[in-house]
Amino acid sequence: MIPYRRAGALAASLALSAMLLGACAPAKPDKEFGEKVRAYLLEHPEVLLEVSAKLEQKQAAKTAEAGRKALSQYRQALERDPRDFVANPNGVITVTEFFDYKCGYCRVAAPEVVKLIAENPDVRFVFKEFVIFGHDSEAAARLMIGAKDQGKTLQLHQALMAEKSLDEASALRIASTLGLDVAKARAVGASAATTQHLADIRGLAQSLAIEGTPAFIVGDTIIPGADIQALNLAIANAKAAALKKS
Repeated sequence: MIPYRRAGALAASLALSAMLLGACAPAKPDKEFGEKVRAYLLEHPEVLLEVSAKLEQKQAAKTAEAGRKALSQYRQALERDPRDFVANPNGVITVTEFFDYKCGYCRVAAPEVVKLIAENPDVRFVFKEFVIFGHDSEAAARLMIGAKDQGKTLQLHQALMAEKSLDEASALRIASTLGLDVAKARAVGASAATTQHLADIRGLAQSLAIEGTPAFIVGDTIIPGADIQALNLAIANAKAAALKKS
């Protein structure tokens, strides 16, 4: 199956081909010319794939640029929303992660994220529960938000990420094992305020052109996917820039 974006780009390339053929046609339809072009494209379909790939690259670059431009507009919501859980709240460099508890790549990145937080007390780490994988993801996110004020949020996050078959029941079991007040966490998680919080995170992600998880943001750098090397580089660059300013 062709991915949605690739399919769109391919459709655009086909449309472009049709436009070019129309522009090149003489005043009277040249059936022979059209048949030659058609025969060539059938014999060399890689031409359309190349056009499709190029259009996809341009579309991705345009989307990423729009996201970067929006960062300054949404900086406060991105980094300083008091509803979010923040590790190392006194850090001078801020990293924000959009994640989903059912996302395999988020689970791969999670141990590295916890390690990064432990080894870099000067890095504020903001967690954004961007629910994209349905009911069980949302249940875990609501539990995480509901337990934020109980003092074991990072441990809960780590445990939820480590659960390979995570669902609502296992999330509740994990919270109970950690000694959390599960009833209280569920009540807060089910509140209208939490529903609004999750909706605001989704809206923020859309405003920043973030379509998947995980996604990390450091300053004006958006890092899509579990690219920990790129994340560490962005943090190092941010620290160097901060030193120059001081």
